[in-house]
Amino acid sequence: MEVAQLGDLEFQARGVVEGFLAGSHRSPFRGFSVEFAEHRPYQPGDDLRYLDWKGYARADRATIKQFESETNLRAMLLLDTSASMAWSGAPHRLTKLAYAQRLAAALGLVLLSQRDATGLIAFDDAVRVLLPARARTRQRWALLAALSRLVPGHGTVAGQALERVTDLLRRRGLVVLISDLLFDRTLAMRLLQYLRHRGHQVLVFHIMDPAERDLGGPPEARFEDLESGRSVVVRPREFRAAYGAAVEAAIGAWRSACRRNGIGYAHVTTDMPFGVALRHALARRTRLG
Repeated sequence: MEVAQLGDLEFQARGVVEGFLAGSHRSPFRGFSVEFAEHRPYQPGDDLRYLDWKGYARADRATIKQFESETNLRAMLLLDTSASMAWSGAPHRLTKLAYAQRLAAALGLVLLSQRDATGLIAFDDAVRVLLPARARTRQRWALLAALSRLVPGHGTVAGQALERVTDLLRRRGLVVLISDLLFDRTLAMRLLQYLRHRGHQVLVFHIMDPAERDLGGPPEARFEDLESGRSVVVRPREFRAAYGAAVEAAIGAWRSACRRNGIGYAHVTTDMPFGVALRHALARRTRLG
């Protein structure tokens, strides 16, 4: 991991978060104490049963004993790192993966600031990164380090990542899928439905480059699938209308399927400010809670 890369990711994520947390809220989910993790400053409303009275007597400073399961909820961020996520339609824009990394970092810092245990699963055609959900102070560094190391992979098999979540989240929590959704919708929705049936909140961020919604280019162009390597030569002008209709239909199908099953859905383009995308997450999490 490049230290400068981690610093850049943290700097950008913190810049987004600092302008966002003023409207943050406490999670409706509360846990119970099972394993001591660390001390944190006392806040009005905290349960006095967990006040460190000995520490208060020694230092005249009120601190709360925080336990691993005391966190508000457990959240898992699922990040698609397949080859298609490495694409950008313009040199001045972030690739879909780079945008997703920054969005996941900002969302992770928001969750951790609320003492929500947060983890990460990164996947392409297999699970590549697995960071279990934790709420300890050092988790932010582990999360940022894991995100900064991500590189584009191969094909996409979201099912494996979603199945791992069902094993990791034994009690109800939050699952956030960040992907361009270029995979089998039927299988993915079946697994997302199962997570909802288990009582989890589920949010889907559909990441697209603005150029993906409009077929442009020269009079004749070769288009290549980044994951399969297959290519086709077409005249963009002849297919523009049909292509645009197909893309809008795909977006509509994902949106409708998510809404029918109580799953939050946000269509996000890589030219959208991160703060706007985070507000989508907060609004949908509140409605699903």
